[in-house]
Amino acid sequence: MTMTTVRFGIKTTPMHVPYEDIRRVWLEADAVPEIEDAWLWDHLLPVAGPKDGQIHEGWTLLSALAAQTERLRLGLLVTSNRIRPPALLGKMASTVDVISGGRLVLGLGVGGTHQPPGAGGIAGANPAIEEYEAYGLTLVPPAEGIARLAETVEILKLMWTRDVFDFDGRHYRLRGTRNEPKPVQCPGPPLLIGGWGTRLLRLVAEHADVWNVPGPPHNSVEFVAERARVLDAHCAELGRDPREITRSVQVLVSYDDPAATRATVAALVDAGVNHVVLSLPRPYPRGVARWLADEVIAGWRPRDADTGDATRPSITA
Repeated sequence: MTMTTVRFGIKTTPMHVPYEDIRRVWLEADAVPEIEDAWLWDHLLPVAGPKDGQIHEGWTLLSALAAQTERLRLGLLVTSNRIRPPALLGKMASTVDVISGGRLVLGLGVGGTHQPPGAGGIAGANPAIEEYEAYGLTLVPPAEGIARLAETVEILKLMWTRDVFDFDGRHYRLRGTRNEPKPVQCPGPPLLIGGWGTRLLRLVAEHADVWNVPGPPHNSVEFVAERARVLDAHCAELGRDPREITRSVQVLVSYDDPAATRATVAALVDAGVNHVVLSLPRPYPRGVARWLADEVIAGWRPRDADTGDATRPSITA
């Protein structure tokens, strides 16, 4: 009998939500062992709802939550590579890993690039246009964004393993870079890369420990499965075992219909997903972490690969 092992996390999008509510949910989740990780995002303006609504900066908020939790692995889905210079990001990530006692997962994505309306399953114009103009940032072509991300990954690894180094890339140049203290995790925090483009998936195959992509309702299960096959092909070309890469998908939770959420999880697992991030709509009900464990995680049953029988998933630390 083949058992499917699936890990579960939660995501609290810090948009139109008070800090106190986010903190409450993370502390609730820290006490629920079925939930293994918790995530924020990395935007500076709301991408939905009132434009004047509150939104919290991701890494500052992550640092505060890292100091108040004890068990959850944590990170951003995903850090924009266009907002912070790579060496600054490496210093910030090292600090958060120290604060958390070695619980950081570095979620990283290309960030703002020139995209057509509706890209990524988000209706309407590219929200990064207004966001980047408001904060003095620039959009770049997708190819340049991926090239910059590749250099960032290289710089991060150097910061976490070298005492001092220089770096000469096409987009970034560093001299005499030092980074102390190093992260608690050696040789550094696990690297999660988020995205779905074919060139981006090549970078995932080369460097990532985890691949993450938004799932339903933004992208269909079939889309996730097709992109996973592209990742597998890249791994085959590089000689990497694709099983080394955790397949992670974000799923929007339905408070009114948890059975529908369980069905979505089951379909994704059938497609090869082994890490599910349950994204919580606002406002967050009190006790939502325990509710997720009881109604979605424990209530989900994958099908046995040999018999089709229902089995309880194995949740691992």
